[in-house]
Amino acid sequence: VKKRFDNIIKSSEDKREYRGLELGNGMKVILVSDPTTDKSAAAMCVNVGYMSDPDELPGLAHYCEHMLFLGTEKYPIENEYSKFLSEHGGSSNASTTAQHTCYYFDVTPEHLPAAIDVFAQFFISPLFNEDSADREVNAVNSEHEKNLQSDAWRFDQLEKSSSKIGHPFRKFGTGNKETLMILPKEKGINVRERLLEFHKKWYSANIMTLAVIGKDSLDTLENLVSSLFLQVVDKGVTPEICEEPPYAEDQLASKDYIVPIKDVRQLAVHFPIKDFHEFYKSGPDQYLSHLIGHEGCGSLLSALRSKGWCNNLAGGVRGDVKGFDFFSISVDLTEEGIEHIDDIIHTIFQYINMLKKEGPQKWIFEEYSELLKMHFRFRDKQSPSNYTSTLSVKLLDYPMEDVLCGGLKLTEWRPELIEELLAYLKPTNARVSVVGKKFESFATEQEEWYGTQYKTEKIPRNILLNWEDGSLNNELHLPAKNEFIPHNFDLTFRDENPSCNPIIIQETPCCRVWYKQDTEYLLPKANMRFEFISPLAYLDPVSCNMTYMFVMLFKDALLEYAYDAQLAGLRWELTNTKYGMVLAVGGYNDKQKVLLEKVVEKMTNFKIDPKRFDILKENYVRSLKNFESEQPYLHANYYLSVLLSEQAWTKGELLSATDVLTVDALEEFIKQLLSKVHVESFIHGNTTKEIALDMANTVMDRLSGSVGL
Repeated sequence: VKKRFDNIIKSSEDKREYRGLELGNGMKVILVSDPTTDKSAAAMCVNVGYMSDPDELPGLAHYCEHMLFLGTEKYPIENEYSKFLSEHGGSSNASTTAQHTCYYFDVTPEHLPAAIDVFAQFFISPLFNEDSADREVNAVNSEHEKNLQSDAWRFDQLEKSSSKIGHPFRKFGTGNKETLMILPKEKGINVRERLLEFHKKWYSANIMTLAVIGKDSLDTLENLVSSLFLQVVDKGVTPEICEEPPYAEDQLASKDYIVPIKDVRQLAVHFPIKDFHEFYKSGPDQYLSHLIGHEGCGSLLSALRSKGWCNNLAGGVRGDVKGFDFFSISVDLTEEGIEHIDDIIHTIFQYINMLKKEGPQKWIFEEYSELLKMHFRFRDKQSPSNYTSTLSVKLLDYPMEDVLCGGLKLTEWRPELIEELLAYLKPTNARVSVVGKKFESFATEQEEWYGTQYKTEKIPRNILLNWEDGSLNNELHLPAKNEFIPHNFDLTFRDENPSCNPIIIQETPCCRVWYKQDTEYLLPKANMRFEFISPLAYLDPVSCNMTYMFVMLFKDALLEYAYDAQLAGLRWELTNTKYGMVLAVGGYNDKQKVLLEKVVEKMTNFKIDPKRFDILKENYVRSLKNFESEQPYLHANYYLSVLLSEQAWTKGELLSATDVLTVDALEEFIKQLLSKVHVESFIHGNTTKEIALDMANTVMDRLSGSVGL
């Protein structure tokens, strides 16, 4: 071991122990000792991906990932790794992205030493058996064919295929039979030889990062890891980083019209930007993502929703490539919205103009920093497999001491970086993509790998000038201070004789209250679940549709109010089930009652907005129709669940019953639904019996007062 790091910044609530290592061969390692874990896990990330594929062999990095699983010199039997894991409660997977290839597994803790020995051999002495080569090309091809009908994959590849010729961003990362077998044979390329060359060149210890979590002490884990992974050869490789922008000047200020597989409507505005990752302690991209993606009063989404043009909006950086990046703003489009593309983009630039005029606000940065700090301090545990795979990637992006808190702890106020990033968000630097079935008639171009229909046009000068006019919109303003941020993180009074299981603390003909105080995690969080049981909710397809529409409209109506609560780690959800509806409120318990009171008050006095009803009904009908375009395995899973259910209305039956969905019919249904419910509630976490009863009575009193339960 060349170097040990015992200064890794961790949450004050995190009871796990951490140690960073740099091995003699340059490999970086993070060890996590957690005596309470039910699974051990390990992940290796190699700092190479499909952007390093040879031009004549698209998909080679992905193919290498597949071949690595198929035997090593020490363990030559092909399925030994997966067989061992499945026999000992484990699983494994791997993924290839633009600049990373990651391998990870989990297993029962007592079998970690044996599993990690097999795992280490992938990087020490893989066989790349010729007998398996063609079969694994077919596996890669199957993976590609599975994605052919996926709009997400199609749109992503179109974005890459539209970049300038010769830029590594343009590459087709998955690969298929054509790129890894047919074309190479025609050109006389020996794919296995090129695979061995690729592995020999790039699979070097100095660009590998390893994360391991286990029950054992740090010293035991260190001994296990160092003896094995020191055998990986250091070839002194420098990772490939391309800082050249992926689009030429004449490819900007353009608009792509794209035809989807499903009946979806979307708009995205992409701005190529420089890579701001090195400024992770000041987070200029996070600051702008927070504001542009805000959903409260005065936000961009609020203005667009009020016009009936969209329902959802997201803004942020792509963040998966070093050297260059994109800031993207994407919205879904209503039927009316797709007729107002240029108006929506004009509104986007009005919001950006407002941000430029107001300038970076230190109080917003500080408030957002406090939220991140709070989430870092009290964040829930991830599964061991997810945690190690996340840490192995972060080891490539952050110094060892910041590997846990990187991206979650903003300590440097750098307004000039925010202004620098804002300067990229201008019409002449924008690439617009619009997705819709309506473009089928004139989208005559076809993307090479997925066959996506599209058409690219330059944005007319007069439109660009309109977007550049610097105008402001009175509807758009900065958010107010977040009143939901918790301040009290104390634990409640402890029960004298806490029960191991939930207990009933109140029972009436209308409701039953279950309660359990948390005695394990000891965090200032609680979870409440109220199940409104009603025979009407799933009586027939019409009732099922009515319940679903009520849930969707109700959540839609509370979106702006509850967004601040969501930012502050206080979440709520209403879902429809076969038995009725479930209202769940969870997160920091300090302000939970405020949110619960508002939600229940809104539920019992709910008034339908006819305009939002039409928009959400159209969304619902479209989603039912889109099921036909889902992948076959999803159809198989769905129909299996239908067959195994005692009662289930199929998507076809639900679709046939949507014609009777009207505002008047739904309003009448809601009254009947809420007047015939039994409430089964469960309150768990940082709470007491008195608080739990108070929460349950808040719900029951409101229901009783409005619908006469």
